[in-house]
Amino acid sequence: MYRSLAIGYWLTLVLAIPAAGFLIRIFIIFHDCGHGSFFRSKKANQRVGIFTGILTLTPYEEWAHNHAVHHATAGNLDRRGTGDVMTLTVQEYLGLPWWKKVGYRLMRNPLLMFTLGAVTVFVIGHRFPKKNSGKRERRSIL
Repeated sequence: MYRSLAIGYWLTLVLAIPAAGFLIRIFIIFHDCGHGSFFRSKKANQRVGIFTGILTLTPYEEWAHNHAVHHATAGNLDRRGTGDVMTLTVQEYLGLPWWKKVGYRLMRNPLLMFTLGAVTVFVIGHRFPKKNSGKRERRSIL
């Protein structure tokens, strides 16, 4: 991609489309390895997951652990907080001050969530281990 700039910016923009598609497909493989469903072997899933995690700049062990917790707790309002978007009940929302209501609505706006939110999670959030992270998760972040 960098070398295509010498030919023209237009070529780089055209090449960015298939490059983004390949990166999404790599993340899908990464995701399936995290579920242990890409290969029969757990070790093969882990090795390919680590490799594809490097390509997608996502620490495999940390992400796989948080994603498993997300699947175990998704939709359970009593177990919120890991790998999910903050969700409030109507009563909780109504109990917020006006400025927190505005922040909550902005955070859940798809335009912001899938642009600024994604950048925040993948560029900043995955670079620091959580307080309850295990040794393997911390090592994958490093």
